[in-house]
Amino acid sequence: MNASPKKSPAESVWTWILITLLWGTVFFFTSTWMLGKASEWLDAGGFMPNASETLAVYRLYAPVLLVIALVAKVVKNRLDPGSLRQLERQKAVKEGKRERYFVSFAGGIASSFLFAVLTAVAHLAAAPLTGAVIRLNVATIAVAGAMNIAAGLGASLFVGMIFLVSGVGRSTKRG
Repeated sequence: MNASPKKSPAESVWTWILITLLWGTVFFFTSTWMLGKASEWLDAGGFMPNASETLAVYRLYAPVLLVIALVAKVVKNRLDPGSLRQLERQKAVKEGKRERYFVSFAGGIASSFLFAVLTAVAHLAAAPLTGAVIRLNVATIAVAGAMNIAAGLGASLFVGMIFLVSGVGRSTKRG
């Protein structure tokens, strides 16, 4: 019998928190860079926080990531009690019926864009505290979000390559 042991609730909450912190941090820094580039192109530099201002914003942003992780966990548990859909998806991946190396294409696109918007909001909200001069408009944020999709897809491909090299998701045929 190949039954996997049940995870404790604390373990799964920590998994959600760690994954959200990892991806949220990656997207915070890629989004900050993309906001700077989009600002240069569209509104002549209305977004130019220095490194210390960016880190100060991140210190305020990290607790938001914790809240996002906890809310996402609660929503996931409401939408998929017992993780049945998740288990079906994992089974389909192992059987080669779903993506194996390009990790969550749609999720990567949505996350990339939404984290760019969240990062912009974080910079705008923290500006009075950090002293940074931040001027962003909707067009700049939208362009940065679209540009950040490339970062999300690149990260998804990178994780997929790690899976490919490490053998995660390969079916093991036992006789």
